[in-house]
Amino acid sequence: MRVLGVDPGSRFMGFGVVEEKKGKLVHLGHGVIKVPEGAPLAERLKELHAALCAALARYQPEAVAVEGLFTHRNARSALVLGHARGVALLAAAQAGLSVHEYAPASVKKSVGASGAGGKDAVARMVRTLLGVDEATLERADASDALAVALCHLNHFRVGMPRASSPSNGKRKGAASVLADRLSSAYKRPEAR
Repeated sequence: MRVLGVDPGSRFMGFGVVEEKKGKLVHLGHGVIKVPEGAPLAERLKELHAALCAALARYQPEAVAVEGLFTHRNARSALVLGHARGVALLAAAQAGLSVHEYAPASVKKSVGASGAGGKDAVARMVRTLLGVDEATLERADASDALAVALCHLNHFRVGMPRASSPSNGKRKGAASVLADRLSSAYKRPEAR
């Protein structure tokens, strides 16, 4: 499964693409969509939409995962961020893709950073899990977007009924691979 993760923002929107291939997590690309600070909000949203649509066309994901809203002290900032999230949801819907939203704490925990961990902890875990060089992640927006994609892959694989695997047990799903590589702060739910 190929997932495009989105870390929404009205000036910097991060995106990251991760795919699970034969039980391995593969980093396919990432980027940060930057729009001019002084531009009117409508123009920034238009540019974000066009750039995100281009990323969707380029990477051809099967699903889109978007980081959900968290509490803001500033109502205006929360409203503007909501507009940026709306652009991401619209672009995914126009592409005919399923959209999945994850709370920031859930995203952090899914990559092995504590729910209260900062952006540095998330970036460090993303680099470790995907083998991405620190220099290529120019902003935290990109590593956060990759973490959102990893979060969806993890939830998708854990929530799916397991297909029959070879009797020798050599094939592992992405969730199992991810769980094996995470710190002890992460525990996969037990099968019922």
